[in-house]
Amino acid sequence: MHWQQTASHRAHRGKAVKLSVIVPTWRRTADLARCLAALAAQRRRADEVLVVARPDDHDTHAFLRAQETTLPLRVVWVREPGVVAAYNRGLDTATGDVLCFTDDDAAPHDDWLARIEAAFAADATLGGLGGRDVVHERGGVLQGHKAAVGLVRWYGRAIGNHHLGHGEPREVHVLKGVNMAFRRVAVGALRFDPRLRGSGAQVHCEMAFSLDVRRRGAKLVYDPALVVEHYPAPRGDEDQRFTFSDAAFYNASFNLRLIMCEHLSPPGRWAFVAYSSLIGNRADPGLARALSLALGRDGVALALRKWWVGLCAMRVAWHEAVHTRS
Repeated sequence: MHWQQTASHRAHRGKAVKLSVIVPTWRRTADLARCLAALAAQRRRADEVLVVARPDDHDTHAFLRAQETTLPLRVVWVREPGVVAAYNRGLDTATGDVLCFTDDDAAPHDDWLARIEAAFAADATLGGLGGRDVVHERGGVLQGHKAAVGLVRWYGRAIGNHHLGHGEPREVHVLKGVNMAFRRVAVGALRFDPRLRGSGAQVHCEMAFSLDVRRRGAKLVYDPALVVEHYPAPRGDEDQRFTFSDAAFYNASFNLRLIMCEHLSPPGRWAFVAYSSLIGNRADPGLARALSLALGRDGVALALRKWWVGLCAMRVAWHEAVHTRS
């Protein structure tokens, strides 16, 4: 691949790697302050830190104007709502060789950028790197250890578990937005998909982007030793973390189904239709899973509603994918 040749050539010349950090934000000044403090404490200094904000976010404007920081901080304005537009604005503006992403409600460990730089310098075929986010939620930390992280099975079952990964670095299919970095030449002209739905989080957008980067021939690696502390903050849209919303559920379901319909093989697409409609998972249940959830805390009405919304999202996503392929 051309991008691999370019990366190998730069590594051979021993050129210093320039690291850009992209932080989208929206009305979370206390969280943003913690994030910027963590970036200022990095052992390996960022070459630039881009905070991507909207012009109507007056609290963030005031906060950033009052900042006295040693960070090479730049404020980038984006007019469109949603994290996809913010990510793309960051990609269009950043000047680094490696583009590092974290969220405003996260605090990278002080070796975060040093580990990113070392990994890309050591492997010229590495296109993207991600790591673990330690999730602080409801007064505690989510616990567990998972070997399978960031995978998409041939029939469309998506496995996340980025916050629970352990063991050695390994190749994956998907990185998580709160803790990921990409080599610029591996990304090229790729951008996050503006067709994905949602007015804020646009769930699964990093999945689509990761799969697009891999489709260009890049290798993605997950390293559990690359860590950020993650303090999930309330979202400024319809997708609230612990409250069900038909609109938010539809948007997430549509996004997942569109991604699978476009990235899976033809047999995989049909298998995914059957899997998602009949089985699914707890967050996005098929009929069998919905019936099992109906016996638990979800109740019959909510469980079947999730299943029906997923079916509706599948119909629209399939049509969109077919239209795109044609």
